[in-house]
This record gives sequence, structure tokens and C-alpha cells, in this order.
Amino acid sequence: MKWGVVTFPGSNGDADVLYVLSHVLGEGARSLWYQGSDLGGLDCVVLPGGFSYGDYLRCGAIASLSPIMKCIREFAAAGGLVLGIGNGFQILCEAGLLPGALLHNQSLLFLCGTVRVRVETTKTPFTCSCTAGEVLSMPITCGEGRYGADAETLRVLEIEQRVVMRYVDRSGRATSEANPNGSMNNVAGITNEGRNVLGLIPHPEHAAEKLLGGEDGLRIFSSVIADRASGPRHGPS
Repeated sequence: MKWGVVTFPGSNGDADVLYVLSHVLGEGARSLWYQGSDLGGLDCVVLPGGFSYGDYLRCGAIASLSPIMKCIREFAAAGGLVLGIGNGFQILCEAGLLPGALLHNQSLLFLCGTVRVRVETTKTPFTCSCTAGEVLSMPITCGEGRYGADAETLRVLEIEQRVVMRYVDRSGRATSEANPNGSMNNVAGITNEGRNVLGLIPHPEHAAEKLLGGEDGLRIFSSVIADRASGPRHGPS
């Protein structure tokens, strides 16, 4: 399959994602410039982590207005897969492709470390090769990773099983102590109604080689590859 990885001014995870896709997984992947418009032939577009536009105004706010985002909205509306990691998650929320917002961490500190997340549903292209309830370890690096939404939005996300990953402890329990940033309902990642857009605060590209501490992040990318190989399988859980 073919991947595209967007570079915004201030992105710093784009090269890492390209490396994992191209060199670790042997996939076809190309860089996409934020002013570009060509998404032809792509199966999945990745919005990487970083500090797009220096996080001015709000994290992801200015990037959401970049020329390429119009194309990404159309791409997603047509069923294309979109993965937003860290800052990419923030951009997707600002662009209206995902509900809610990413707020300052409850501690008001920048967080850099490894967290555990539980796979809540396998009925997405991003988790179809996982097991429901499986616990994955991945790094986070964020100052504004606290997911927030109004009560009705949270209710719908939970009922429709669109919370894809949730922060948990070693035993897989979603406790307040396991929640690194104060996210509502311990949310670490959510999907849109069509299940083809995923926003994720933990960084799967930083957990892709044993030499660097673990390979759990490959479960996300491998799921997408498996999903595309067998044909799209979107729809309700």
C-alpha cells in the first residue's frame, strides 16, 4: 500500500514515521508538503507529531488551515485512511475531522515518557490486527494532550465504541493514576464516525524497534496494512 506523511512548519515526527514505514516495514511512503494538494494513489495519510507553526494560537489551529487540509478532508470523506499522531491529533480536532479538543495537560507540564494504553475496539482499520483488551506500551511527548469534549460527545463516543485506546495501568485498569494528562475517560485515541480517521496521543513510530525499547507501535501500522490488503472494513463496531 501507499502512505503519505505530511510535513508542516514545525513538524518533527515526519522523518520518524517515514523511516518506520519505509525501512522497518518496507512500505511505499512519500513526504507531503503542507502547501501541496496531490494525494493521488495514497491509501493512508499520516499527520505527524511536532509543534506545527510553533503551536501559536492553539496547538494545531493554524496547521488545520493549511492548503493540504482541504485535500485531506476530501480524502477522508471518500474513505481514505487518516492517522493523526500527537500534534496530528490536535490538527484533526481543529480541522473538525474529529470531535473534541486537546487541552493543556492537567499538570501544566510537558510530558515525555512511556504510557500503557488498552485497545478498546478492533473494529477499525488501525486496530484490526490487535486483540480487544490488549495493552500496548508507547511513548508520549506532549504539553497539550488532555482530551476534552462535552458530555454528549463523550457519551456518543463511548456508546459507538469510538474510543479506540485508553490509558491504563500495568494490569489494564483505566485508573486516574494511569492517566498521564487528565484526559476525560482516560481517552488516548478516538476515531470518527466512519472509523477511517484516528487521532492518537501516544507515538507508535517511537515504539517500532526492539533496539529502541519496543515494537508495540507496529501494531497500529500493521493493522492498516492488513486492513488494506483485505479491503476496507469500516462501519460500526
